[in-house]
Parts: sequence; structure tokens; C-alpha cells
Amino acid sequence: MSHFLIFGLLLATCSIAFASDPSPLQDFCVADPNSQVLVNGLVCKDPKLVQANDFLFRGLNVMGNTSNDVGSNVTQVTVAQVPGLNTLGISMARIDFAPMGINPPHTHPRATEILTVIEGRILVGFVTSNPENRLITKLLEKGDVFVFPKGLIHFQKNIGHGYAVAIAGLSSQNPGVITIANAVFGSNPGIAGDILAKAFQVDVNVVYKIQSKF
Repeated sequence: MSHFLIFGLLLATCSIAFASDPSPLQDFCVADPNSQVLVNGLVCKDPKLVQANDFLFRGLNVMGNTSNDVGSNVTQVTVAQVPGLNTLGISMARIDFAPMGINPPHTHPRATEILTVIEGRILVGFVTSNPENRLITKLLEKGDVFVFPKGLIHFQKNIGHGYAVAIAGLSSQNPGVITIANAVFGSNPGIAGDILAKAFQVDVNVVYKIQSKF
């Protein structure tokens, strides 16, 4: 095999390994939410109409409302909030936790997440794919950083007695989120009870009880 062919294969492998959102082909492509054209992403606004506010988000210093069943709040900063993120392949979020609050098991189908603890002590973890389903978990202190690989189920829990805050960076302008319990038990229309009962190896009435909470 020639050196050129080997180099080509290595280059192709690296391109696949580092693939994420498409790379921009110009300085910026500020999203135009009013366009009727459907593309994989969002259509660009006329560059002559772009303003500084297209790249701005205010309020990440404001604590989110954690008065809910899970005791957490996620303030997203994606392309929906900052049109200038379109095609740039990044976004972020602030996660607030009440004492003992959780960010329940979920996945980001389009992004890897890197999380930094700003305040408090947070237990984090993710589960590897089948068949191992290995739980990888760590207790994080203020200033610690942890990575959740793209697409894997992960969670966070505040184990301190006070409020906790974390900042997350994500490798997509629109990472998406699938909260496992909501998706499985709160789908619309609902998944048939007998299917979930067999999947979770429980009585169907247990499934109906859980579904009633979503």
C-alpha cells in the first residue's frame, strides 16, 4: 500500500472522528428564524442586516427557578437564544440545583458536553452503551471539570446542603436533549403499557402509575 493511500485513509478516519456540526464557510451565518426554507440548520440572515445583538445573550448570571419536581433548572444558550451561533458548532448552558436536586438521566443526541462546577458539590455520571452498560461516576467539587461523551445517558445531582451551579459547554449549536423518563413514560401518544411492562420487567399497573405522572 502506497504512502499516499495510507495518508488518505488516516485523513478520512480523522475527519470522521472529529465530525460535529458542519464547519462554517464564511465569517458567520446568523440564523434567520423567519425564513421558510428548510435546511439542516438555519438559513443565514443577510450579512448587511447583522447586528451585535445577534451574537449576544444576557442573564447567565441569574439563578434559574429550581422549584420543580427534580430541583434543577437549565438555562440554555443555543442558536435559539443566540442566532449568531448558527454553523459555529457550539452552545452552552447554566444548570442550577436546589439542595439534593438532580438533572435527571438524559442524552444530547448531537453533542458532547463538558461541565464545570461553579459552586457546590455535584455527583455526576454516565452509562456506556450496550452490552456493558458500565456506570462511570465521580463526585465533583468547585472548579472541577467533567466530560459526557456524545449521545450517552448522563446525570448530575447536588449532594450539598446549599444551592449548586454548573456551566456546560456543548459541541453543537443545537445539541438537543432527551430526558429518559419523559421520553419513555411521557411520550405523545403514550407507548403501550404492555411494551414498557415487558421492557422494564414490571407489572403493567406499575407502568400506568408512572405514566400518570408525566
